[in-house]
Amino acid sequence: MTVSLADIQAAAARLKGLAVETPLIESPALNARLGGRVLLKPETMQRAGAFKFRGAYNRLSQLTDAEKARGVVAFSSGNHAQGVALAAQILEIPALIVMPSDAPTVKVEATKGFGAEIRFYDRFTEDRVAIADQIGAERGCTVVPSYDDPHIIAGQGTLGLELVAQARSLGAELDVVISPIGGGGLIAGASTAVKALSPSTQVWGAEPAGFDDTRRSLASGQRESVDPRARSFCDALLADAPGKLTFPINQQTLAGAVAVTDAEVAEAMRYAFGVLKLVVEPGGCVALTAALTGKVDLKGKTAAVVLSGGNVDPGLFASVLRDEI
Repeated sequence: MTVSLADIQAAAARLKGLAVETPLIESPALNARLGGRVLLKPETMQRAGAFKFRGAYNRLSQLTDAEKARGVVAFSSGNHAQGVALAAQILEIPALIVMPSDAPTVKVEATKGFGAEIRFYDRFTEDRVAIADQIGAERGCTVVPSYDDPHIIAGQGTLGLELVAQARSLGAELDVVISPIGGGGLIAGASTAVKALSPSTQVWGAEPAGFDDTRRSLASGQRESVDPRARSFCDALLADAPGKLTFPINQQTLAGAVAVTDAEVAEAMRYAFGVLKLVVEPGGCVALTAALTGKVDLKGKTAAVVLSGGNVDPGLFASVLRDEI
C-alpha cells in the first residue's frame, strides 16, 4: 500500500482549520425509500465546492520553498483545478491549470477567480498529461496529478477518517460506504482510512456507464481503459483508466463497483434537489444514484454515501431539473 492510515492522519493535521469538516446528514425520506439508515457526506460544502481541496492542499503544502517559488501545473476538468488553484492561492504559489475546452463555465470561472492561469485543450484530440509535463519541463514547475500521487490520495483519505468518526458519534457503525470513482484517488484514500478503522465495512464505488473502468478492472484483475468513443455528462469522472497507484489500493479495499447511466444520475440529481434540498453535480451524484437504483442494496443496512461535489453549470442543472436529460 502506497498510502497508510498514518499518512492520512498526517494529512488531516495539515488540513485542520483549512478544510471544512463536512457534516453527515440524514434524511428520513431517504431512509424510508431505501429501507436502511443512510448518512450523506456532502462535500458540496467543501471549500471550492468539492473534495479536491483536501488532496491539493496536502500536496502543495509539502513543497519546498524553491518548488513553491517555481509554481505548479495541474490538469483537470474543473474540481481538481479549483482545489489546486485555491490551495496555491492560500500558499502564494503560482499555478497553471490545463483544462478541457468544454469544461463547465462555472468551474473555469472559479479556477480563474482563485488566481490560476488556464491553458485549454481538446479532450478528444490532445493529451492533457503530455501538455502538463511539457509545461512543467519548460517552467521548472511541479506537476500535480489529479489522483495518482500518494499525497493527493492521503489528503482525500481525510474524508474517510471523518466518515467513521462522525458515524460513531451518531451511534452508527457503517455496514457500507459508497463513493464516486473517477481516477480512484478519493475512494483509494477514503477506503484505506475506512478499512483501517472499521474492517467490516464494505466500500463500494460508483462510476458513469462507459467510464466504469474500475469496475471492469476489478473483474479482470488488471487496469482496463475506457473506449475513446464513450461519453457522459459526469464531467468530473471521465478518467480514461484507473490510476497506477490508486488501482492496487482499490483492489485490496473495495467490495466492488457499479455503473450508473446519465439518465439515472439526472434522476438522482432531481431527487437530491427536490427531496434532500441539495445541489449536486453529475459526477458528485453517482454514489447516491447507486443507492437509489438499488445497484448497491442498502436495505436493512447503515450506510454512508459520498456526494463528492456541487460545481454544476447552472444551464445544465436547469436542464436536469426540467427533465431534459
